[in-house]
Amino acid sequence: MKYRILIADDETDILEFISYNLQREGYEVFKAENGAEALLLARQYRPHLILLDRMMPVMDGAETCRAIRREPELKDTMVVFLSALGEEEEQLRGFDAGADDYLAKPIPMKLLVSRVQALLKRVGAGGERPSGSGITVDRDRYSVRCDGREISLPRKEFALLDLLSSSPGKLFSREEIYTSIWGSEVVVGDRTIDVHIRKLRQKIGDDHIVTVKGVGYKFEP
Repeated sequence: MKYRILIADDETDILEFISYNLQREGYEVFKAENGAEALLLARQYRPHLILLDRMMPVMDGAETCRAIRREPELKDTMVVFLSALGEEEEQLRGFDAGADDYLAKPIPMKLLVSRVQALLKRVGAGGERPSGSGITVDRDRYSVRCDGREISLPRKEFALLDLLSSSPGKLFSREEIYTSIWGSEVVVGDRTIDVHIRKLRQKIGDDHIVTVKGVGYKFEP
């Protein structure tokens, strides 16, 4: 399978450099110099992964990410911000816009390639699994039903709920969650899990995900 990657950045040198290195790794690469062009190319080619700059003309990165998340045919596309805005609050804004991950510039090319490889390993998996709690996780349709209501979740929230509900009552440590959802080679901020848990609770209710302070989280039917 040849993975398709879309890179959106208004700095031509960065765009060409990343594109060249990813093509050397065997990926099919598409390039956009602004958010509006990125959205058009995403609709046309349905990439597996989009590397998205935050500061771009026409449509900025956050606006582009939200637009991508509204496209049903792009529901399986992973969106990763690659931005010089590396502060934790900026990263949290990126996650709020629907990003799967957030990488700060500058980043060594070998590390970027390694992270892209780790992220693309997560593409796949299917099947529907009821959790026994009024919540059904459908991997094929990438959706969740909660007490008969269908809920659409961003990729990381979906993966987090899928992981926790796979073993009701089991305590997942923060380290286990980081490794399972973000991969051992991807570094994220300390508050990233907490933000995703908070957003999940807003959508499925506060009763299902239990915090074990200082350790991690578990799913209770």
